[in-house]
Amino acid sequence: MPLNMTKIAYGLDSPTQLRDRLSQRAQEFGGEARILTRYLPKRHEEMKGGSLYWILDHALIARSEILGFEQRSEDGRWWIRLSPQLIGVESQRKRAHQGWRYLEEKDAPKDLPKGFDASDALPGKMLGELHRLGLM
Repeated sequence: MPLNMTKIAYGLDSPTQLRDRLSQRAQEFGGEARILTRYLPKRHEEMKGGSLYWILDHALIARSEILGFEQRSEDGRWWIRLSPQLIGVESQRKRAHQGWRYLEEKDAPKDLPKGFDASDALPGKMLGELHRLGLM
């Protein structure tokens, strides 16, 4: 099974903004979305075909398939090449972190049923309150 990673959707307030940003990046890069990372993950070979799970408001809310990695020649940073499709997942609490982190398949949230998208995920604050009350 491929390895996944998590990353904060920095500077974004909603799944709609994330979807729009991925779409914009896909237009810039010929059909695939790209984001920069300073370092190539040591386990990058295991990640091809895995997913980048997006954290928004302290919750995993969606994922994008990882197509691969490519070095950006100017500064030694690496592109994370992504499918521009945003797939909604069942919201799962996730603490904020800098950069990215690995996520094993067994710990990854399930996709939302067909017909639902990332905007249907529970907001992170509501999810946190439900956890605090013992309802999730």
